[in-house]
Amino acid sequence: MNMSGVSTVTEFILLSFPCSREVQVLLFMLFFVSYILTLMGNGAIVCAVKLDRRLHTPMYILLANFSLLEICYINTTVPNMLKNFLSETKAISFMACFLQFYFFFSMGITETLLLPLMAFDRYLAICQPLHYPIIMNNHLCMNLVALCWVTAFLCYPIPIYFITQLPFCGPNTIDHFVCDPGPLLALSCVPAPGIELSCSILNSLIIFIPFFFILGSYTLVLRAVFCVPSAAGRRKAFSTCGSHLAVVSLFYGSIMVMYISPTSGNPGGIQKIVTLFYSSVTPLINPLIYSLRNKDMKAALRKIHMCTEISQSK
Repeated sequence: MNMSGVSTVTEFILLSFPCSREVQVLLFMLFFVSYILTLMGNGAIVCAVKLDRRLHTPMYILLANFSLLEICYINTTVPNMLKNFLSETKAISFMACFLQFYFFFSMGITETLLLPLMAFDRYLAICQPLHYPIIMNNHLCMNLVALCWVTAFLCYPIPIYFITQLPFCGPNTIDHFVCDPGPLLALSCVPAPGIELSCSILNSLIIFIPFFFILGSYTLVLRAVFCVPSAAGRRKAFSTCGSHLAVVSLFYGSIMVMYISPTSGNPGGIQKIVTLFYSSVTPLINPLIYSLRNKDMKAALRKIHMCTEISQSK
């Protein structure tokens, strides 16, 4: 990509969270601990699914891929944010900014595709229990997961290319901790309504099509659950779906605020808080949601913990 032919800006300044040096150090420590806990929590789920053969089923394969995605997702933003807390310049190169933009959005899109796939898996398990092992086998599950990843990474190269061709002649300060399309478009020397509209339409399609698919899946699931005669059966079905619905609510509730219209005038502070929530907080919370509500996952994690203690005692 020829990213310098029309731009005089060679780097951007990510303001992140401007405050005193002492507060910056405190924020660094807070987010560093959160980052480590997120890696450990999601890594534990990936390891539990990989090591416990009882979890080699589509439901847990999807969960392991989701946790792996969360690890990749936070690594697109948090390491650079931590560096900026301790940096005097807070600079990021033109190329690095747009690479971060690409991977951050590609990971986010992968999540919007994995969540409806997980909802479809729960729909088949509850509404089509007899046909579920035949329809959703491990091979199909892995192929669908691969399709989600590949599709997500093919969505944004063209929009990003056109954004890089805009003239950036200064200023180069982004009031954010991540290279986001809204602040980037606002820094362009010329208005780009066509690109803004295209990004808004693309974001709307990426968000709402999977979201309505999830709503449709869970509408059918709820209808099937209410037809279950026993209260214990209904509780089990609700417990199976409850974790996923909690994650869906956290993720979609935040991204809908942000990316339907990337330059709609959201105040910078609100942008940062909402982006921080779905890019850093939800990956930390998700392992707790899934592990605390799932007996098989808790048993697998206990097994790993016991094996670790035994190996350390030798």
